[in-house]
Amino acid sequence: MRFQFKITGLGYYLPPHIETAEELSKKINKTERWVISRAGVSERRVSSIDVDQMGARAARDAIGDKPQPDLIINASGVPKQTIPDTSVFIQRELGYDGIPSFSVHSTCLSFITALNVAGSLIHSKSYSRILIVSSDRGTRGRNYKEPESASLLGDAAAAVYIEPSSDDGQGLVDFEMSSWPEGANMTQVRGGGTNLHPQDELTTDDDNLFSMNGPDVFRMSLPKVYDMIQDILGRNSLKRSDIDLLIPHQASGKGVKAYSKFGGFSHERVMDIVNETGNCVAASLPLALVMAHEKKLIQEGSLVLLVGTGAGLSIASAIIKV
Repeated sequence: MRFQFKITGLGYYLPPHIETAEELSKKINKTERWVISRAGVSERRVSSIDVDQMGARAARDAIGDKPQPDLIINASGVPKQTIPDTSVFIQRELGYDGIPSFSVHSTCLSFITALNVAGSLIHSKSYSRILIVSSDRGTRGRNYKEPESASLLGDAAAAVYIEPSSDDGQGLVDFEMSSWPEGANMTQVRGGGTNLHPQDELTTDDDNLFSMNGPDVFRMSLPKVYDMIQDILGRNSLKRSDIDLLIPHQASGKGVKAYSKFGGFSHERVMDIVNETGNCVAASLPLALVMAHEKKLIQEGSLVLLVGTGAGLSIASAIIKV
């Protein structure tokens, strides 16, 4: 279903501290070349402040001098803590009070799904000024015993402010998501919930760290991503050449390059920032969106395809007209 809205504010926050591949290589007992070749990440940011503060900094840029939002959606991969919801902490950092706040959580796909939820709420006239914030500290969950996944992660936050639009074609053109539970154990943080509770005798420190079988995720997701792109373009009578920019989740260097190598998109039309930022979990995709706007790769009227994979295994895509 199409949802008519416009993105009127964008912001992002990149922590000032840069960790290079050379610095990381010493922590995982690998070479700098190994890190860059396997992960496709030369450097990533490491934050000294938590996700609520990071998210608030991105949100302030997105809000600018506009009225305060009437809804805040946290669309992040990992919460500040289990309870209460991270959106409440972001609201507190922004100095607001009384604004309804909740999370839309689908790991690395949280921003795409939140955009669909926000669009439906604007369409129903439930809210008219929605702030979506994605903020993740991927480096907090690194397990140095798993060097490949540890090489990927970085920290960042991004935010968008959306409002109703009078342009009939503007907003969310289409959305699609599918999940395959057979991939549930490929990407996970096993602890932190009712499974492997901190007080359980069998719970280990590693259970509270990020674990991923990257090669298996890539093999399983590649044909499914290709099929979803075919489906969403086909039912909207669009060709790849109609898309001004494809913005994927910045999963890995190999994962981003697959969209041009196997997906049929030219390299110039695929937003690729993973080498400089790493995989920033749910913040990766909106960070790439905001940076694409900053670099003038997209502008009002641009047709953009958002697509990515997430733990589950889940895949989602959305076509938006900026």
